[in-house]
Formats: sequence, C-alpha cells, structure tokens
Amino acid sequence: MVSAKKADFNGIAARFGIDPVIARIIRNRDVEGEEAIEKFLHGTTADLYDPSLLMDAEKAADILAEKTVEQKQIRVIGDYDIDGVCATYILTACLERCGATVDAVIPHRITDGYGLNDRLIEEAKEAGVDTILTCDNGIAALSQTALAKSFGMTVIVTDHHEVPYEVQEDGSRLETLPEADAVVDPKREGCPYPYKGICGAVTAYKLMELYLRRMNGRGVLPETEVETLLSELLAFAAFATVGDVMELTDENRILVRYGLQQIERSANPGLRALAAVNELTGKRLTGYHIGFILGPCLNATGRLDTAARALAMFRTQDEAEALIIAGELKALNDSRKEMTIQGTKQAIAMIEETPLREDQVLVVFLPDCHESLAGIIAGRIRERYHKPVFVLTRAEEGVKGSGRSIEAYHMYDKMSECKELYSKYGGHKMAAGVSMPEENVEAFRVFLNAHSGLCEEDLVEVIHIDVPMPMSYVTPELVRQITLLEPFGNGNPKPVFAQKGVRVRKGRILGRNNNVGKYRVADESGREFDMMYFGDLEQWHAFLAVHFGQEEIDRLYGTGSSAIVTSVIYYPEINVYRGIESMQMIMQDYSV
Repeated sequence: MVSAKKADFNGIAARFGIDPVIARIIRNRDVEGEEAIEKFLHGTTADLYDPSLLMDAEKAADILAEKTVEQKQIRVIGDYDIDGVCATYILTACLERCGATVDAVIPHRITDGYGLNDRLIEEAKEAGVDTILTCDNGIAALSQTALAKSFGMTVIVTDHHEVPYEVQEDGSRLETLPEADAVVDPKREGCPYPYKGICGAVTAYKLMELYLRRMNGRGVLPETEVETLLSELLAFAAFATVGDVMELTDENRILVRYGLQQIERSANPGLRALAAVNELTGKRLTGYHIGFILGPCLNATGRLDTAARALAMFRTQDEAEALIIAGELKALNDSRKEMTIQGTKQAIAMIEETPLREDQVLVVFLPDCHESLAGIIAGRIRERYHKPVFVLTRAEEGVKGSGRSIEAYHMYDKMSECKELYSKYGGHKMAAGVSMPEENVEAFRVFLNAHSGLCEEDLVEVIHIDVPMPMSYVTPELVRQITLLEPFGNGNPKPVFAQKGVRVRKGRILGRNNNVGKYRVADESGREFDMMYFGDLEQWHAFLAVHFGQEEIDRLYGTGSSAIVTSVIYYPEINVYRGIESMQMIMQDYSV
C-alpha cells in the first residue's frame, strides 16, 4: 500500500532545505508541524525530557542519595537481557562513582526466571542488604516486594513494563502497584512523563541523572564529572533502546542517534572489545549493528550461560579480560544461531502438519527446545505467518515461553483476560513472557483463539510504500539526505520506494553460502542500475519460474539477457568499493 498522507511537501522541502521526497517520508512517520520536523531532523540531547517528570523519580533519587551518604548496602537486581544488563551497568556505575556501597545481581534465566523471586530477597537479607533497587523488572513483583518490606528493607522499583491491573465492574482498570518506597515506571497511570516508550535502561539513566545532580549538590561529584559520566552512559541507554526493540520515535531517536556516536568512541573496554571481536572497530555504527550483531551477543550469554558475564565485560577495566569475555559471548551467539535455526524448523513443521495452521493466534509447544530461544523463534514464526505467536518450552517447573505480536493484537491485554491459567506472566503490546502448568497449554491456546478479536485483514502483512518513485530519480544527494532520517528501526523503518516495469536483465549469485543475488536492471527510462537482493533466493526463483519460466531464469544467470519485467520495492544506497562510490538499489520485495 502506498502511504498517502497529505502535506505541503514542496513547502516543507523549501523550509528545511530537503528534497520533497524526504518531506513526504517525514510526514509518513506522522511528524507534523515545524517544531516537530525540526526536532526530527536536528534534535539534540537538549531536547530530551526532564527526568523529574517521571513519577517517583525525585523520591527515588533522594532515597539513593541518603543511602549513599549513610553507606547503606544497596543491591541492584536487573534482568538477563540487553536492557537489563545495560540498566544494571548504568545504575552501578553511577552509584559507585559517588561512593555508594553497592553490588549487583542478575537472575539466571533458567534457575531464577524473570525478575525478583523470594530466594533473591532472602539472599539479600542474609547479606545485610539495606536497599533493593530493581531495573527492567519489579513492576509485577508484588509478593516479593512485600517480602522485602517485611524484612525491613527499602525497595525502589525502576521498570518500563506494563503495570498489572484489575478490571473493575464498570470496566475501568485499577492499577496494582508493588509496595515499594518508590516506583519509577513511565507507564504508571497519571505519570506526567511525555513519552512512555523508553526502555528499562533509559528509565534507570533518567533516575541517575537526578541522583548525580543531588550528589553534585552535596559536593560529592563535580559538575564536569556529572556531564562526562552521563555522556558516557548514553551509549548504554542507546544500546538497550535498540536491543530491546523500542520504537525509534520522539526522544528515543535522539537518544539513539547520539548514543551510537558514544558507542563508536567509547572508553569502556567491554564495548570496545565487543566491537573488535565482531570486526566493527572504527566503523560507523547504525541501529542494524546493535540489533543484529552486537546486541545478540549480549542476549546469548543470558540465554545459554549467565548474563553476569556480559555485565562483567562492561565493568572490567582490563582490556585483555574484556576481549576474552567478548570472544566467549560471540561464540555463544554463534551456537545460539544454529540452535535457533533448528527450533524454527521444528515450529514450522508443527504448524504446517497440524490444525495449528488454522489458528489466528499460534501457540507452539516445543518441549525439548532450550527455553531461552522461545522469544527468538516466536519472532521468526511471526514474520513467516504474520500472526501473534507464543512458543512454549518445558521448564524445571511446568512450561515457560515467550510471545511476539502483530500491530493489531495487544498481547499483554489479551493475556490478562485468562491470567488464571498462569503461574507468572508479564509484557507489553508487542511481546510477553509466561509460565504455566503444562496441563494448561491447550486451554491457553483455545482461549486466546476464541477471544482473539482479530479479523482476516489483521493477518495480512501490509508493506507501506513511502513513495512510488523511478530509480532514475535517485541521486547521491538524495541518498545522503535519507541519512537525516536515521536511526532506523522499530517505529522508524527504512523508507521504501517502488517502481513498476523494472527489467531484470543479468544476474549473479554471490555470497559464501550462495545466498545473495546481484542484478543489472533497467527502469522504464532505460537507465541501468545494480540491484542487490539479500532475501530468500529460493522463494525469488520460485516466483520467477511461475511467472516467466525456467528458460528466463537460465537466461538471467547465463550469457543472454532475460525478458523478466517485474515491480520492485527497493531502497537506494551508495556502495563504496576501493574508494569508488556507485549507486545501487536493494530489492526488498517484488510482484508481477
């Protein structure tokens, strides 16, 4: 579908010195008005929102400042994913810099599960911990928080997940908050923070901004050190924002744009080592590098080993130790990739060979799959079928799993309608986690499908084309202007263009695994371009065989020139090879 949102594109282009095509893309991202466009194009860290607007953040900062001065033992309890590790590092780095007595615990995915549990609270009591500070978890830990309070502990919760609620007789929702001394979560009802889409690490970062200001006011930390530390830690806030697949809109875009620059020049041995083992040292980093190369290394250690290793990598000042840990993380991620491929194949076979294929909400039970891979596999299945997906695995106690959703399905709200089936659950609109007795799996599947609220149109994937545009319109200057729209990711996808009547004349198969297509194509004006395709070549060839025949495929890759003419969805970029720049198109989809 072509996005057809209206605006004075020529006027916007003249006002901001951009191409009308860029103006159209900005409007397609629902950015309207001169102030919003200016912030989208040229926003700086000065445009980030005031952390004091976060409900309870001032109170939490006051408590932490007092505990620091009194040398009370503070324990940070995080989570085992990218967001949790980065949030834990941000909190411990700031507290330590100000002289606090602090340590950190990251739960083990399999033995502890997500978030607080009674054992962690009891261990904290035995260790003489005075204050528990959570990050990226805690908003749903009602009984655990109550237990800590019964031991006389101070509890501060920082989180970004949905707040648990009870539906009242009149249909309204009544929040159920943990009995903590302060609860900092942008999703709290009545919280005046203007942007609710920040991750757990950014929530922690905002709290630490207030805490550092207080410690500066007490003469503990000079103003220059406050600014330096906040600048350094922006790298970790950005890393977590991309890694936790937050929407790159509003202040998240600014935060990630500047945070990526901090990652590139970071003095942190762990960040530098992670870039080095992935051969990214000295390269310009984008959201892609965090989301698909560096970030998965952090997640892999939490999935297959312990995320404490990733935290140790960030905390060490020893370059050699950082490189050793980074190498281990990369090796774990390579292993995770192969296990994911096998699990995904199993899930697809189960869907295709059983009545599950007819379900609107897919609930796939893979008892022997490593439970840490459930979320990744759920994401792959969602991409293939464009349906909400839960992948469940057999755990030490019952069944555990993860869900990934589509835009039309609020996963957390729908799960809340049958929460009596679970022993534990949490999440938000697009993703969730759940634990339940194994005997409840079928009831879970039946209930979700009976109450999905989805129609057939919701299950059809829609590709939104920003501009129908001839390839011949593309210039190096337009491609450079597209970079003004970065960083790309969830909520701010790479712009896509489309053209009919593209003739695919010559082709070659490239890549170590023969999985990349390179083609010479011509648009309707006759101008020729290089076009790359990194998608499913087998599916592309099947499409060509149906519509043009095997003979044309043979010509395409042979010595002749094929007569294949197709419609193409593409993205333009500048390719640099041996210092020489050339235009090339990246094919993202195709049709007759």
